[in-house]
Amino acid sequence: MLLGRVTGEVVATHKSSSHEGLKLLVVQTLELDGTERPGAPLIAVDSVGAGAGDRVLVTLDGWGAMTAVDRFPAPIDCAVLGVVDEVKVEGGDS
Repeated sequence: MLLGRVTGEVVATHKSSSHEGLKLLVVQTLELDGTERPGAPLIAVDSVGAGAGDRVLVTLDGWGAMTAVDRFPAPIDCAVLGVVDEVKVEGGDS
């Protein structure tokens, strides 16, 4: 799992029927200290009602992503599983 921040939404007027009714989020991955990780953002299916600016927990496991939104089988490999309130790391918090 990864830590990330929601930076936007994806609007798709035409998509696979397995994705109908699902919200797609743009998520920039983060380091534990809250700084952005290098690399392109992810597109994740929302399973928890996250929104722009939220710090979130993301899975890249296809099985976990599909089952989080109760769409099995479906071509889903990334999902937001939680909204993170706090990260505590030995020696400090962020």
